[in-house]
Amino acid sequence: MDQQNNSEDDSVGPSGDGMPCLPPDLSDGEAVELLWQLRAQRRQSSPELPETVSRLTAPDGSILYLVGTAHFSDSSKKDVATTIRAVQPDVVVVELCQYRVSMLKMDENTLLKEAKDINLDKVQQAIKQNGVMSGLMQILLLKVSAHITEQLGMAPGGEFREAFKEAGRVPFCKFHLGDRPIPVTFKRAIAALSLWQKARLAWGLCFLSDPISKEDVEKCKQKDLLEQTMSEMIGEFPALHKTIVAERDIYLTHTLRQATRCVESPPNAQKVPAVVVGVVGMGHVPGIERNWDKQLNINEIMSVAPPSRVGWVLCAVIKGVMMGMLGYACYRVGGSLGRALLSLPPVRSLLETLRPLPA
Repeated sequence: MDQQNNSEDDSVGPSGDGMPCLPPDLSDGEAVELLWQLRAQRRQSSPELPETVSRLTAPDGSILYLVGTAHFSDSSKKDVATTIRAVQPDVVVVELCQYRVSMLKMDENTLLKEAKDINLDKVQQAIKQNGVMSGLMQILLLKVSAHITEQLGMAPGGEFREAFKEAGRVPFCKFHLGDRPIPVTFKRAIAALSLWQKARLAWGLCFLSDPISKEDVEKCKQKDLLEQTMSEMIGEFPALHKTIVAERDIYLTHTLRQATRCVESPPNAQKVPAVVVGVVGMGHVPGIERNWDKQLNINEIMSVAPPSRVGWVLCAVIKGVMMGMLGYACYRVGGSLGRALLSLPPVRSLLETLRPLPA
């Protein structure tokens, strides 16, 4: 049975493990009707859900159960599983984009290794996708994630993998990717910062090494762990909070509202209100709730403004200094990363242009 989503939203087809077995002599139409009835029987009309779940209603009567999570939390995985099993949704939406979808199908050990292993290929890919400045910032954020991963022995995104698994056990359930593409987020974030702010942010991320425990993570059920780490610097970088949190609140609200559209009932082809489960970091929940009933325009948060002429000249003058500071920051994070950075052709070319001419 096709569980792929053919709408405009990003989607991934969940696996069918755990789907109910049907008698072999049923016709396709009978099988569809039986599965629809089975799901209706399993769906609880007034479920007792974790306190991390918010309930929002669309104008057509569709219901969104919004699960706020911490990205390194075992209890968040349980909250997601409990919610999906109780409400038997038509759609599950997670805070991922197509650039991070690979974490859904990787096992925990592979993800742990990936998070800790920052190599030349990853540096090149980040720079190719996002540009030099945004790419290096992405690598530093990956190192922050790796620092948390190493201390907790737990890979990020466990609640998304749990949602993917549980969605595959619900008949007719579709799985959507609801987050803004990460290259857009990084490019807009970097464009919003001055060159001095970029250097200070890189330095702060480089030397972020405070110990983290699982108890600390559970406290972050009131705010996503990585967003909480970033929020400590929001006073100095309000533009960063706007692009990384507030704009993504708008984008996530848009995709969640797209998902909460009436679905067609197989027995009689009538449109009925949908039941949707959204899985997002706890830090996004207040923004989604605020934006739920507002008119939204996501076009303005999907573009990256070109630099002004003055900014372009200034960037050209001090680009070598910035590259050096970011390169040193990466080197302090890991020697292999620094060597990988210095081996990149664009960096070597830049260094050549900065070399003084012979007397």
